[in-house]
Amino acid sequence: MTAWETIQQTIVEEFSDLGDVGQVTQLVVRLLLAALLGGMLGLQRERQGKPAGIRTHMLVAASSALIVLVPLQAGMSEEAVSRVVQGLLAGVGFVCAGAILKLEREEQVHGLTTAAGVWMTAAIGIACGMGRDLTAALSTLLVLGILALEAPIRRLGIKGKGAPDGE
Repeated sequence: MTAWETIQQTIVEEFSDLGDVGQVTQLVVRLLLAALLGGMLGLQRERQGKPAGIRTHMLVAASSALIVLVPLQAGMSEEAVSRVVQGLLAGVGFVCAGAILKLEREEQVHGLTTAAGVWMTAAIGIACGMGRDLTAALSTLLVLGILALEAPIRRLGIKGKGAPDGE
């Protein structure tokens, strides 16, 4: 075998992690669904003028799906995938903590809903990555319903302590 044939064979082997059309389709569907559902949540937040919008939510959902998809494709045990999910949620929690701001003078906390929404978006991405598409879709609808309650609650004059802006 010549050097060029070896290089060609190595390149083909490197890009053969998806064995057939079914696996490619599964990957595409799971990642696209995660991005779509995350985008729905992000669009709602963006329309409310919140800092984490459509791109952030799409990226969090799609990356969460990919992070669990790869170990599943590699044939890792359920226990190993569980550790991956734990690490993912800890990392997302760190990102969410950065979205929370406490203003000492006013004794107000801002960004809690944004942080919780990004965390939920990661959970929805995990569900997509694990093939739990209906669970992910229903969870997205639940979150959109919860976020839709903000305006009616404000009209009633109900405010959470330290969160006058609904965050």
